[in-house]
Amino acid sequence: ASAAGLPNRGDATAIPRMRNLYLDAALLPDGWAERVLLRCDARGRIASVTSDVPCPTDAERLAGVALPGIPNLHSHAHQRAIAGLAERAGPDAADCFWTWRDAMYRALAGIGPDELEAIATQLYVEMLRAGYTTVAEFHYLHHDHDGRRFADPAEMSHRLVAAARRAGIRLVLLPVLYAASGFDGGPPLAGQRRFALDADGYAGLLQALRQAYGDAADVTLGVAPHSLRAVPPPLLQEAVALAGEAPIHLHIAEQVREVEECRAHTGVRPVAWLLDRFAVGPRWCLVHATHMEAAETVALAETGAVAGLCPTTEANLGDGIFPAASFRAAGGRFGIGSDSHISVSPVEELRWLEYAQRLVLRRRAVLANGPDRPTGRSLVEAAIAGGAQACGFAASGLVPGAPADLLVLDPADPLLAGRRGDALLDAFVFAGNRPLVRQVVVGGRVVVRDGHHPNESAAAADFMATLARIA
Repeated sequence: ASAAGLPNRGDATAIPRMRNLYLDAALLPDGWAERVLLRCDARGRIASVTSDVPCPTDAERLAGVALPGIPNLHSHAHQRAIAGLAERAGPDAADCFWTWRDAMYRALAGIGPDELEAIATQLYVEMLRAGYTTVAEFHYLHHDHDGRRFADPAEMSHRLVAAARRAGIRLVLLPVLYAASGFDGGPPLAGQRRFALDADGYAGLLQALRQAYGDAADVTLGVAPHSLRAVPPPLLQEAVALAGEAPIHLHIAEQVREVEECRAHTGVRPVAWLLDRFAVGPRWCLVHATHMEAAETVALAETGAVAGLCPTTEANLGDGIFPAASFRAAGGRFGIGSDSHISVSPVEELRWLEYAQRLVLRRRAVLANGPDRPTGRSLVEAAIAGGAQACGFAASGLVPGAPADLLVLDPADPLLAGRRGDALLDAFVFAGNRPLVRQVVVGGRVVVRDGHHPNESAAAADFMATLARIA
């Protein structure tokens, strides 16, 4: 990568990769198992899984109950810097996504390469400590403060890779194509000039990133047309073609106004428009998809695409509630993301997802996915599988070929006392807000031990200095 970057305060990629990991108990695809041995290959993938075996002398034993790592399938890292700073009502008391967006655009002025790296490093450390092991970074802050290109057009992308490696999180880098200010195809607004790319600029950025990270074990590259309003149809066709076999993520139907504007310009609702014109399938992640009619909901589920749900952000912005119950009933797949990072907790995303359905439908255990099924496990397993699919992983869970990524719950925490198996996951999701993650492994590296990350103090110091500088 280019860029001098921040002072070297430790890089999690220097943590030794363990080839053998021994787990007291673990959630495997066919259920709970005890005395589990994971063997990892040199690239940080699981080579084999065996259960009910003694601990070898050369294995790292992780005491507690292990789950597959949880992917965070939608992140805008720079927005962590403004979390909590846009909660004052405006003068006309008509605050919504669009007024929040204006405040977010203004906050970008102080964020350059060093600032982005510091903010992202802190965020990624927080994610790991919460149990996220992969982050899909929907990255659109490409240019300098005045909209001019950096000498290296991939400068800001390189800083996100540097942040992910300092933290030790697996990165799915999704450079965003942003070319228009609305469905009418108008040029980007002044606040969007740091995002804007034309077809050639976007193709060049993808090429540079593929040359830099195409063979990296810890970085996956995809494409991210920002939204139907920001990418005119011909350009969307080009972006999808550029993806090849890589993941494709885009925002869609997040706000009522977006749906209304799409209908005004095309005569069709956004999800229906997309499904009618593109071969949407399992490589696609439709982020939010909040406002769908019943036929759209079923049609999206039938494509096999993943719905990228961000309940805490959607609630914070007043977006609306995704039709999760009907989507799941139609066989739909979903994952979770922390998006604007008003919260950095997979537990809170899953809890909000379930609770919103309970409030709308006025019943409990809505997303348990069938009679006599545990809600916590159903939510966790769906988020793991959907997140892995959206991130382009060939396999999901603690199985051969999947990333050697996992989290271990703290067996000594009182909130988990007396819980085993599915009851433990119900407690994990629903019984309080205290962090319950004790160890986190990414690619065979133990990056969180006893709830702490080795770079957390340095990352926090850089983050606080950055906020003081850009305030």
